[in-house]
Amino acid sequence: MARDTDFYGRRRGHGRGRRHGEFFAGGVGRLHRGDVRDLLLAALIEGPAHGYELMSRLEDQTGGRWRPSPGSVYPTLQMLEDKGLVTSREEDGRRVYELTDEGREEADADRLSGLGVPDSALARQHYELREALGQLRLAVKQVVVAGQGEQLERAAGIVRDARQAIYRLLAED
Repeated sequence: MARDTDFYGRRRGHGRGRRHGEFFAGGVGRLHRGDVRDLLLAALIEGPAHGYELMSRLEDQTGGRWRPSPGSVYPTLQMLEDKGLVTSREEDGRRVYELTDEGREEADADRLSGLGVPDSALARQHYELREALGQLRLAVKQVVVAGQGEQLERAAGIVRDARQAIYRLLAED
């Protein structure tokens, strides 16, 4: 296996985990660069915040299904500041962002409402399923690293059976 590929043979950084802007089950679909801009403006309606706090606000709004990456948040905040839609100041060693009057006019509070989770039990179930999938992924990695021939074959069969069982579950409806 080449060093620049993962254990599935994919190039590192491609197709691993949640992709930027993509929600887990029940989300609103793929977000685009302008969406992050609009969502940050909407999140600032609640009041001034630093970047990490804004990421947390957006994660809370989606019931933990999506958290924007620092690589999308901080450059977007800088762009919003350059355009005069937000101002920033140092506070307790952190850069805190706040809407300007122009930013307040452009911010749309309704933009966040489409991200909300309709039911906290549903949000918990999404979280639990995502956690279970992560644990399965870790177990498969362990088998790939430490397993021998028959163990690898059996593990592949278990994963195939699980996939088929999940599709059957969906077919029950």
